[in-house]
Amino acid sequence: MSKKVQGLENGLTNYGDKGFARYLRRSFAKSMGYTDASLDKPIVGICYTESGFNNCHRHFPEMLEAIKRGVLASGALPVPFPIMSLGEVFLSPTSMVYRNMMAMAVEEMITAQPMDSVVLMGGCDKTVPALLMGAASAGKPATMVVAGPMMTGRHKGERLGACTDCRRFWAQYRAGTVDEQEINQIEGRLATTAGTCAVMGTASSMAVIAETLGMILPGSAGIPAVHADRLRNAEETGVVAAQMALSENALTPDKIMTHEAVENALRVLLAVSGSTNAIIHLTAVAGRLGIDISLDRMNQLSDETPVVVDLKPVGQGYMEDFHSAGGLDGVLEAIKDKVHRSPINIEGVSLGERLDAPKADPIDHNVIRTADNPVDPQGGLIALTGSLAPEGAILKRAAATPELLEHEGRAVVFSSLEDLANRIDDPDLDINADDVMVLQNAGPRSPSGMPEAGYLPIPKKLARAGVKDMVRISDARMSGTAFGTIVLHVTPEADLGGPLALVQNGDRIRLSAQNKSIDLLVPEEELEHRRAAFTSPNPEPARGYKQLYHNTVLPATKGCDFDFLQKV
Repeated sequence: MSKKVQGLENGLTNYGDKGFARYLRRSFAKSMGYTDASLDKPIVGICYTESGFNNCHRHFPEMLEAIKRGVLASGALPVPFPIMSLGEVFLSPTSMVYRNMMAMAVEEMITAQPMDSVVLMGGCDKTVPALLMGAASAGKPATMVVAGPMMTGRHKGERLGACTDCRRFWAQYRAGTVDEQEINQIEGRLATTAGTCAVMGTASSMAVIAETLGMILPGSAGIPAVHADRLRNAEETGVVAAQMALSENALTPDKIMTHEAVENALRVLLAVSGSTNAIIHLTAVAGRLGIDISLDRMNQLSDETPVVVDLKPVGQGYMEDFHSAGGLDGVLEAIKDKVHRSPINIEGVSLGERLDAPKADPIDHNVIRTADNPVDPQGGLIALTGSLAPEGAILKRAAATPELLEHEGRAVVFSSLEDLANRIDDPDLDINADDVMVLQNAGPRSPSGMPEAGYLPIPKKLARAGVKDMVRISDARMSGTAFGTIVLHVTPEADLGGPLALVQNGDRIRLSAQNKSIDLLVPEEELEHRRAAFTSPNPEPARGYKQLYHNTVLPATKGCDFDFLQKV
């Protein structure tokens, strides 16, 4: 059944005279050339994140036109509106600081402006979670299109993809095996098209999560950014958004992103060995709907969910391979006996119906393995707890060096990113390959705003000696494109005086992936002495958004959202 068209009359500006408000709004809308027939239609807002500071979204103008075609062909009026964009490598101190600002802007503009449904356009790492967080809180019917991954480049006969290969070649440059001329040549060959990173990094992980949650159309998470199917998907999404705007009972995000849908998304994240960042983002999105993600439950899922996708950074392939191999359908087929079948997507189709439907193409099991021939028999991510991280930490075990997953070593401590930068390549640094590198004061409340700095560089003198991995621990994050034995999101963070802040050079630290533990082997009496002497080295920001962020951001285990935005 169709509802009475509200369209432009949604949320009229309050002048104390509703008739005047309607008359004035239509008058101003007509200044943009709209006819009465157009202004009488339901409105599909298009939340538009194209920016000159976001290379991943440079193809959005073409995608926008495709969405508008779908909306217009289905009887609604498309109205794009700009929202802030978060280009991962163009923001300082880090895009993570601004994710919540973007989410707030998305929520407020969806609710403040007249629209009956909304299409969310995102891609680069923090834009997708920010859009989902804002839409979840706004509560209006919403759907999404994602940018899609880049195509790979070529260098000396080898395929390259941002940004796992970025890190691999930079490590070789630091080790002296790649020279200045070659690293400059590689720089222009890593990211050669529009779109997000070509591997299963954060952007791709969030696209797969968005599809599993049901917020984007089936089969669309991995369509390459430059593929014609990306435009067809955008047009089809415009059709769905128009149907939502016309419907009496359109689905809202809370009806789609249910507790079972969130658990499915978490399981799929483990099966693709996705980004550690995605744990934070999925937790934040779920928190907007009052859904809690338990680290204990995550570990249970991880122990019983195999990694089935052979993609960088933990395998060999790239996102273009993932898409042509079957995409999310292939992953779901491999773990179909473990997922909840009842959650529905934006079209109202249940996951069970999707699983039972015939596949358009056969799954390429060279890229997406079966459950009985996995890349790894256990999930790619685990949560750790222990005396160093009483409230939790995250380890991407699928990207770790197996020999380091059970390790005890001497702590070599860096008190901040500045300290790290100043000393990491000092030839006199007292460090060896068996030590544990510890970075403090890089968590959410730190001046650096929890950057992707957990991938501490191997000290140059060790790199040149052939060392490729060490245990590294911090309250920071790690790029989803990175690899190594790296413990992240240590909670409580150092700024709050957590045990991480109390670690000193020479302390012994024990990592056990088998026990899911990370422990500081220092007597409690000594820790109490250090705790009594602790004062945070990080002053509260003086003003503005950064002060709000510092004072209200939740810990990583709660998604780093603002405490006042989570649904209680």
